[in-house]
Amino acid sequence: MLIRNSCDRTLDGVLETHGVAWDMFADTLLEASRNGCTAVAASGLVLYANRMAREELGILPGTLMVDRVPALQQRMAGVLAGETDPGGPLLRLGESIYMTTVSRVQAGAVILGTLCVFIDMTLFETTASQMRAYAELSREQDTIINALSEGLWICDPQANVLRINPASERLNGIRAAQVVGRNMHDLVAEGMFDRSATLEVLARKMPVSILQTHQGRRLALTGIPVQDEAGTLIRVVVTERDLTEIETLHRELEEQEAMQDRIRARMQELQLGEVESTRIIARSPCMRKALSHAFKVAAVDSTVLILGESGVGKELFADLIYKYSERAGKPLVKINCGAIPESLLEAELFGYEKGAFTGAQVKGKAGYFELADGGIIFMDEIAELTLSAQVKLLRFLQDGQIMRVGGTHSRKLNVRILAATHQDLQTMVERGTFRLDLFYRLSVIPIAIPPLRERTDCILPLLHHYTEFFAERMGLSRRFTRAASEVLIAYPWPGNVRELANLCERLVVMSESELIGLADLPPDILGRAGKAALVQTGPEELTLNQVLENTERSLLLEARQRHGSQMLMAKALGVDQSTVARKMKKYGIL
Repeated sequence: MLIRNSCDRTLDGVLETHGVAWDMFADTLLEASRNGCTAVAASGLVLYANRMAREELGILPGTLMVDRVPALQQRMAGVLAGETDPGGPLLRLGESIYMTTVSRVQAGAVILGTLCVFIDMTLFETTASQMRAYAELSREQDTIINALSEGLWICDPQANVLRINPASERLNGIRAAQVVGRNMHDLVAEGMFDRSATLEVLARKMPVSILQTHQGRRLALTGIPVQDEAGTLIRVVVTERDLTEIETLHRELEEQEAMQDRIRARMQELQLGEVESTRIIARSPCMRKALSHAFKVAAVDSTVLILGESGVGKELFADLIYKYSERAGKPLVKINCGAIPESLLEAELFGYEKGAFTGAQVKGKAGYFELADGGIIFMDEIAELTLSAQVKLLRFLQDGQIMRVGGTHSRKLNVRILAATHQDLQTMVERGTFRLDLFYRLSVIPIAIPPLRERTDCILPLLHHYTEFFAERMGLSRRFTRAASEVLIAYPWPGNVRELANLCERLVVMSESELIGLADLPPDILGRAGKAALVQTGPEELTLNQVLENTERSLLLEARQRHGSQMLMAKALGVDQSTVARKMKKYGIL
């Protein structure tokens, strides 16, 4: 029980009136306190603990304080020794947090012990923690807002500016101090801005997007109304995006892409220039596209199926892919599957062991696939493979292994396959003469080479190339007349480039003069080319004189082919011989 040092006479009178003793009043007062109060003897024994201390803190009279609250031991010892209580950190006891005070209790010169008070700070600490969290969140939001590349304006419902971020300062060429606290109506009236997204949001009560021009910049503004849970407008947030910067970036990107396109085009031109030196002329878009595909597949190791009519240059494409592949310098084995007898096809492709068949070499023989190990094998006329050879080729494509004819063990090879055909493999699959699974394996990357009639832009360069090539080899000089060139361009070239090259060699050898004219062209070419020229070039693409000249030339060529002499031609055409002679001279028909 605490010792009473003095007593107020008025309080004594009140207590005596109600018949309450002082000790009883003191006990009731301490028991009603919301703080924990304990009286501790100098020995550390708890002499008294009020209800709060007993029930909430578990401190009971007759126990040692150090057992329940060890953190107070040093502080109590210091206070008993005459020191001022330095205070201490908040104590967590159970689910609650307390601030503690330690005071010395003495009667005169006699030190009786200490009074320890525990003040519940749980609610305060929770509130403080929430405030710290809010402050941290606020700092994070400030950091994010200030780091935004887009401008940000925050206004209240009266259009007063509460805040702008650094990006808005930069975009508008202003300082925050110039606008914060001011009203957007005033800023617009002063001419600082030509229009305000904030004012339009307040007028419409809905999000708005506007364009604003300010100091040479085009800004895209988006205003958004912010409401509380009751639906009351509390803020207007406006974001700004600089379209000038975006458009500049777009232009720069477009310029970079254009530069890359020019670089790619230049590289392709250089590649095509090198290709043309190897007798592949590519002036038509379809041919350039096919060559572009060839360059791309050369860099990988996939199986390629080259499709095209006879004479279009499938072997030249295979040479091109080989030259620009990682296997360049390794073996390149070319085989024509249609030129090998059916009975020897498998033995030639995959080899054979000794004694495999009558006439076989004593030591056996390596096949084309073994010879191409590490490199590329080009299988032209792949459609000519027998079904049994197709099975073996399919097995090789699946596991990279072959077995010689008459052999008992397989061999692992590293060979890339380029196949070619002029036939329609899909039709052959439907007929059952070509395996569907092999077709899929071969056509991983198909490249279709267009026929010469579909790339007329290439015909004249090809004529010049091959004419110069054969003329130089023979020590001659040859060139085509305009009329002859036009006829050859109009000719459909069923034999494609091979036919064209053979014709150039023939004309160089057989022509009597430097100029190769219509009289030097074979009759079948003259006949087919004359009709093709009229069909190929529609009247809407020519003037009236050009149509008449083409018609006259075609009739003269056909008449010469049928009748031979100018006299008979004139009779058939219903004109005199001098007219025929004049017209033939005009059109270079000699």
